[in-house]
Order: sequence, then C-alpha cells, then structure tokens
Amino acid sequence: MNETAPRPTESASSPPRLARLDELRIDRGEERAPRRSWPWLLALVLLLAAGAAWLLLRPRAPEVKVAVATEVVANASGTTTVLNASGYVTARRQATVSSKVTGKVIEVLVEEGTQVAEGQLVARIDAAIPDASRRLAESQVQAAATAREETRVRIAQAQLDLRRQHELAKEGFTAQAEVDRASNDLKALQARLATQQDELAVAQRSLALRRQDVADTEIRAPFAGVVTSKNAQPGEMISPMSAGGGFTRTGICTLVDMSSLEFEVDVNEAYINRVRPSQPAEGVLDAYPDWRIPAHVITIVPTADRQKATVMVRIAIDLRDPRILPDMGVKVSFVEPQKAGAPVQRAVVVPKSALRRNGEQDVVLVVNGESRLERRAVQVAETVGDHVKLVAGLVARERVVVEGPATLKDGDRVRVARGEETKP
Repeated sequence: MNETAPRPTESASSPPRLARLDELRIDRGEERAPRRSWPWLLALVLLLAAGAAWLLLRPRAPEVKVAVATEVVANASGTTTVLNASGYVTARRQATVSSKVTGKVIEVLVEEGTQVAEGQLVARIDAAIPDASRRLAESQVQAAATAREETRVRIAQAQLDLRRQHELAKEGFTAQAEVDRASNDLKALQARLATQQDELAVAQRSLALRRQDVADTEIRAPFAGVVTSKNAQPGEMISPMSAGGGFTRTGICTLVDMSSLEFEVDVNEAYINRVRPSQPAEGVLDAYPDWRIPAHVITIVPTADRQKATVMVRIAIDLRDPRILPDMGVKVSFVEPQKAGAPVQRAVVVPKSALRRNGEQDVVLVVNGESRLERRAVQVAETVGDHVKLVAGLVARERVVVEGPATLKDGDRVRVARGEETKP
C-alpha cells in the first residue's frame, strides 16, 4: 500500500517563501505626487470676481428726464413778435425826502408801503432853536411897530405946534424963528417915521424867515406816492448833505409815484431798427410769468452804451396794476400786427429748463430712438412763464432733455427716467 509521503514543512524563515509573498504585495514605495488643482480654482475665483466687479463698476448711461415738444400756433394772437428784450420796471418820478436844515429827528410818521398825499407831513425834526428865533423876531416886529406909532403921535403934535406958530406969527406974537423950529421938528419926525417904517419891514421879513425855519422842521411829501423805504429813525441826525460821517442821515424816506412806472429795456444796437416810437409791445414780469401786460414804446433814448453795445428804450405801461413794483425784472416783446393773408406760423413749446447755451446759440438735447443725444440749434420766439416757444430747430413730439448731468454732449447714450416724460 502506497502511502503519500508527507510534504516537508517549510520554516517561516525560509527565504524562497518570503520572496514569493513579497511578489504578491502591492508596491507603494514610489507613489505618484498628488495633483495640485488649487491654482486653477484660485484663477477661476479671481476671474469671476473681476467679471462681477466689471459688471458693477462699468460706466452706465446717465439717467435724464425728458419732455415732449408740443405744437402750437406761433401767431395765434394776430400779431408777430419782431424782437425780444429784457429790462426792469423803473419810476420816472421818485425822490428821497429830506430836510432843508440839519437837525435831530424827533418823529417819523410813515412806514414802508404807506400811501401819502402831496404835502402830507412825514416827519418832524427838533424845532427848539428855530422856534426861539421866531419868537425873538416877533418881539422885534412888535417893538418896531410900537416905535412907529409913537413917532406918528409926535408928528401929530408937531403939526399942531406948527399951525399955532403960524397963527401967532400972523398976529405978531412970535418970531419967525419959532415957526422955522416947529417946521423942522415936524420934518425930523416925518423922516424918523420913514426910517421906522423901513425897520418894521425888515423886522417883518426877518420874522418870515424865522417862521420858514420853523416850517422847515416839518418834512412834507413833495408829491403823492408810496413810501418804498424808511431811512431814518427818531433820535438820529439828518442833514441835506452828508456832513457828519456815517452817523448823519441824508433822507427820511424814499417816495415813488406809482403812476410814473414804466419799462426800461436794453436793445442790442444791431436790432434797434426793429423798434419805433408808439410801437405796441407786451411785457411779462418775472414774478408773474403768465401775465401779459399791454404796453407801447415811448421813445428810443438817442444814445448807445459803448460797453454793452445796447440802446435804451422807454416803454409805457398801458394797464396800471398794484402788482407792478419798481425794479422788478421784465421781458418785453415788440410786436407788429400780422399782415393779411400771412401764413400761419407753427411753433413748439418746451420747458425753459430744456434750453442750453452753446456760445451765442440756444440749443436743446434731443433723445432719439436709439437713446442717444442729438444737439439741435433752436430759435426762441418768446418766453411764456416756465416755457419757451421755439420756431426753428425742433418739431412736435420730439423728446428733449430737461434735467440731467451738466457733462451731457452730442452722441452720448442716456437712460430716460421712468415716469419722467412730461408734456409742457
């Protein structure tokens, strides 16, 4: 019987066995270096941040507010405006009411806006010294009158004495010398009476002067008008000329005759040929832009201002109104009647804020369909309140910029603010 021979047992320390086990192990002695992907992630984050910053900080089109031009009839009133000019309301009759003499103000009877009549008392100054002089002059007149009456009595007595001497001389009871003496006494008294008459007249004239000095302490209005400024207060010194430095007033108040108000405008000398005397005009006060005041040309002042190259034109106000005040700003339109058969002129109205200046030219910025700006030169016919009437350079329904950055220029792209598109 064959028996299987047992396998010889191998020792754990057998080299061949260990070699085979080592062959079955995974060799990790030379592991590959790990991938370094963080630089790519950092670059991606930086790229995204740069893109976000560009989106946030990129230049944006400026936002503007616009208005739509509205078409109107330029000559609907039957007149044609030939020229526009600006100026002020002036008074042809106004005065600083002052005193004839120097003195201390003791009472002022008017305030700004007070309506006064001609000759009305407006102020008083201290009259103590002038009044004392007046009383002295009255005493001198009284003394002169008394002396004259005494001389008249003496003359009457001298005439009686002379008559008696003549009668006695006829009867031979007195000498001729006594008659001559009585006659000379009468003549002397008559001469004295003439002198006293002159002295009395001088005293009366002196009294009149003293009374006038007292009257001069009462300051009265030279004409009817309205007080526009009050320049002195009680206790201050007043003088017809500035003789006391800054502490002496030269006037009590300023008085203006409101019936003498008129417009004064400066017209460029290049267009003065469009103005003539009695030409109709219309004035619009800056304070009341919707109120048209009928007026007409009084005269063209025959001189020019070489510095401004303008000629002054005086314009009468046909409609008097208490709202018209001195020194108000006014814009005047010189008009002419529209000729029969003249074509109807069309114009557009836009807000005044749409106008810009480019040198000597009026321009507007128009927003086209591509939201880009287009600069247009325009011709202004007239200003009505907060709007202007344009007769050239713009057509109806075009959009013009009324509010936006001052740096806007031709060709810029803009964004129209929502809800800000208005019609004049």
